[in-house]
Amino acid sequence: MKERGFACASVTRKAENSVKSGHPWVYNTEITGVEGNCENGDLVDVRSPQGKYLGTGFFNERSKIRIRIISTNSNDRFDAAFYERRLRYAWEYRKTVMRPEDLACCRLIFGEADHFPGLTVDRFGDILVTQTLSLGIERIKHMLFPLLYKILTEDGQVIRGIYERNDVGIRELEGMEQNKGFFPLDGIETPQSTATEIVENGIRYGVDFENGQKTGFFLDQKYNRQAVAKISRGKRVLDCFTHTGSFALNAAAGGAEHVRAVDISEPAVDLARENAERNGLADRMSFQAANVFDLLPAISRAEGFDFIILDPPAFTKSRQTVENAIRGYKEINLRAMKLLPRGGYLATCSCSHFMTEKLFQDMLRSAAFDAGVSLRQIEARQQAPDHPILWNVPETNYLKFYTFQIV
Repeated sequence: MKERGFACASVTRKAENSVKSGHPWVYNTEITGVEGNCENGDLVDVRSPQGKYLGTGFFNERSKIRIRIISTNSNDRFDAAFYERRLRYAWEYRKTVMRPEDLACCRLIFGEADHFPGLTVDRFGDILVTQTLSLGIERIKHMLFPLLYKILTEDGQVIRGIYERNDVGIRELEGMEQNKGFFPLDGIETPQSTATEIVENGIRYGVDFENGQKTGFFLDQKYNRQAVAKISRGKRVLDCFTHTGSFALNAAAGGAEHVRAVDISEPAVDLARENAERNGLADRMSFQAANVFDLLPAISRAEGFDFIILDPPAFTKSRQTVENAIRGYKEINLRAMKLLPRGGYLATCSCSHFMTEKLFQDMLRSAAFDAGVSLRQIEARQQAPDHPILWNVPETNYLKFYTFQIV
């Protein structure tokens, strides 16, 4: 049986229950049969073992995620009007949950959480930076991107270009090539530079959206950086894994006595230093290229740090490596807890959804026990609301952020 001309994929009871609960992924092992012809990237209707309609999604036989559901409404028609409504909904959501001054520097589309599977769109001032990780979205981006440009500009937003950051290996698993470059917009002259400047929490940053990590800048810690700034006044701060210096700069702007920013990457440290100079904060900051795992044991309490920030990269990107990740997280947190005096402060986080909140909390308890300290929790936070969490899609819930006093 076929619906609206689409091929139909029958799925297992397990997949049926997952889709009914709101999860948008159907895995290759959950497909029991496909009726009709479909190419990779096409839309297919998904049916239960009894033949009941469950939803419609993008099909790709090259991916373990065989179908990515985009709608469970059998009356939807997947034309330009449908996608424009989705895009407008995402923009209106950001206008509601973000401060007006943050709309020029935020995530506009967060993949499955905005019902655009595999699509990320970040806004850096007048530049949109996209990353497309699903073949279905790749095939309709020529429609989506001009629509998004239209929605923003009609709302008075100034956008001078859309840049694609598709230089990630996961695209090859979907049968797509890696690439990057400006997306052509009719009537819009292609920008000549791939560098821009943004303002977040009143702090200016240079962003290299062609070569920077991910899309060029990590936007998800926006409000967590403000939490760090509130604690930092009068403190001597050590910011580990500083990347472009965002936590360090917020600490300095918050009135820290001194901030040392550390990252293993020399180019990252150079950019952090440039950002400090850009904001007139360099006189209260120092910068060091070092491996944090080597540095923390070598630092003496006599150096007087009373606030340590740990913002490491994801130590695990799969369930198979979680145990190794736990050991890595525990080592740096244990070292930081031992280094801090009683009454000192710790900000610590994990950006891997495989490192669940419970695992992260258990690790922190174990580290505190081994360090012989107690933790007085100040705040528990997550990603900023422009990275919305769908409770029925645990993959969207990835960032854990805690601030503590050591007592």
